[in-house]
Amino acid sequence: MEINFTELQITIQQAIDLIAAKDFKGANNKLVDAGEVLDELLDHAEEDEHLIEISKYQVLLNQLYQKVSESK
Repeated sequence: MEINFTELQITIQQAIDLIAAKDFKGANNKLVDAGEVLDELLDHAEEDEHLIEISKYQVLLNQLYQKVSESK
């Protein structure tokens, strides 16, 4: 199965934009959405390269969660 990261990329970019606009509640909501998309991708990942890419997004999400929680 081919994994498509487009929805995840868009959602993360929206969260980053909200962080830049200092809308931390909105950013947190987008990060939750991104986490759900990431979980869905993880459920369907079969190839090592997909798992590596997913792990990179997990690290990014964790960093963004930290940024949001520090800024509240």
